[in-house]
Amino acid sequence: MKSLERLLKDEAATIEFGEDLALALKAGECVALSGDLGAGKSTFARAFIRAMADDETLEVPSPTFTLVQSYDLRIPVAHFDLYRLADASELDELGFDEALADGICLVEWPEKAEEALPADRITLTFSHEDDGRRIHLTAPDAAFERITRSLAIRKFLIDAAHPDARRRHLSGDASIRAYERIDTQDGAPAKILMDAPRHKPGPILQDGKYYQQLAHIAEDVVPFVAISQLLRKRGFAAPAIYACDLDQGLLLIENLGSEGILDTDGRPVAERYIEGARLLARLHAQPAERDIAIAEGVVHSIPDFDRTAIRIETSLLVDWYLPWKRGRPASDDERREYFAVWDGLIDVLASAEKNLLLRDFHSPNILWRQDRAGFDRIGIIDFQDAMIGPTAYDVASLVQDARVTIEPDLAKRMMTAYISERRELGPFDEATFRRDWHLMAAQRNCKLAGIWVRLKERDGKPGYMKHMPRTFAYLEHALSHQVLTPLREWCIKAGILAPESANR
Repeated sequence: MKSLERLLKDEAATIEFGEDLALALKAGECVALSGDLGAGKSTFARAFIRAMADDETLEVPSPTFTLVQSYDLRIPVAHFDLYRLADASELDELGFDEALADGICLVEWPEKAEEALPADRITLTFSHEDDGRRIHLTAPDAAFERITRSLAIRKFLIDAAHPDARRRHLSGDASIRAYERIDTQDGAPAKILMDAPRHKPGPILQDGKYYQQLAHIAEDVVPFVAISQLLRKRGFAAPAIYACDLDQGLLLIENLGSEGILDTDGRPVAERYIEGARLLARLHAQPAERDIAIAEGVVHSIPDFDRTAIRIETSLLVDWYLPWKRGRPASDDERREYFAVWDGLIDVLASAEKNLLLRDFHSPNILWRQDRAGFDRIGIIDFQDAMIGPTAYDVASLVQDARVTIEPDLAKRMMTAYISERRELGPFDEATFRRDWHLMAAQRNCKLAGIWVRLKERDGKPGYMKHMPRTFAYLEHALSHQVLTPLREWCIKAGILAPESANR
């Protein structure tokens, strides 16, 4: 257990503290609230629940007489008041274990059932002081780390001249990054807080490096700041950065809106996808830049999508997907043959056109700004893993959107829009580009198939498996180009694709 103390000078500070903790806790955590009557327990609980609901007007009655009040929120919250509890055994009858399994339990008067509460609970002890309320917090290491991170974000906002900012959960993604909506008191539009702590090193895989290093995945926020600066300089709509702490991995950035390139039913809006393809053509027609200075002594050098990065990404198919699919790992011979195929395909890419690739240019990372004109309508986010490599990669990311099915007609229209735009902007080798498009589409889908399984098996995020059928439909189309015949044959031999796919 670790501990900290805070002086909360007034009710507003207690509310703020409750809101900050609502952004730090996870399902399965119990918070014991101790202290005399009027010490601030209920104020804290009410603020916590309203922040979790993102509803400042939510009615949060005291559970003094009902003993428990439940809220079906982003993370379910059960608010217990045990003051009238006769015996600790009654906690079971209140459904405590079920509530804790599904969400967060806030427990006032925990002393009434101390022996029945989890030993690894978070404890907040409130006490009166002349100049406010003092709170003493103890928590297990993992929860304590998240709580102190949330409090550090509050200090970051204060230092950025937003001491009264209201923080609300916005989203998380498949990485360790998280985002908050920041409403400030100056009447300005909401801003976005990017919480991106430095990656912790993983197991060494090759040449003394771990996966993030081999795949050139951003390990801090420096690449995001650099690529945002580059895109904005080139006239594209990347978020402005209002404040940053490079060491802590905290950015306060422009909110480009919430409307994407899908309709309300989650289907692609053709016009928006086609404009996205044209934007890529405009980006790829400009000269590449590698070194971007973002602060004194801080220069980001955009890495190459090199052989090592391509191989480590494609390894996810044999390391994660194949064992899951067949129930047994790939044999040494299968691995050797697979990587030999990819070495040959990477050799083909020596003649590919190379420029800045954003790496994940697809629906989750593209915003639509209807009130703007031209390419300013397209907001670009989540580009911190950008590299210099085959331009066909980004076009494959868009045309074969990993999160939504792109029908063949729309895919064809996007390819036509990209190619037409490139021809207008200068010399362009369409045949080589189409070859590279198929190759990059195959590489991306081999990677994604492994990622979906890894998210399920390692990270406990099975929801991404719904994308697997689409990923393999895309992969089969990518493998239709003759340059990918060796990979298609390997996939059939390994049992990943059906034999009839050879004739498609």
